[in-house]
Amino acid sequence: MNKEQQKFLRGLSHHIHPVVIVAGKGLSENVMQEIENALDKHELVKVKLRTDRDQRAEFTDSIVKNTGAELVHSIGQNITLFRRNPEAAVIELP
Repeated sequence: MNKEQQKFLRGLSHHIHPVVIVAGKGLSENVMQEIENALDKHELVKVKLRTDRDQRAEFTDSIVKNTGAELVHSIGQNITLFRRNPEAAVIELP
């Protein structure tokens, strides 16, 4: 993903709310499955990580690695992820 596409996706994500919240129980299989489902359906999703800063970084790396999504933006407790759905693309990138 180039800088122009990343900027475009950040603009699209500004008004969306987190679809998954990761809290005390961490990245369980159910949470990872929900992230996968959200990426399949929406392509662009926000995830709220309610943990300390170091654990947020670990969780972010793990989510990106295990889902194959790209990290669009990370600010505070929210991360924005993008993964194109090859069967039914929802977002047209510039």
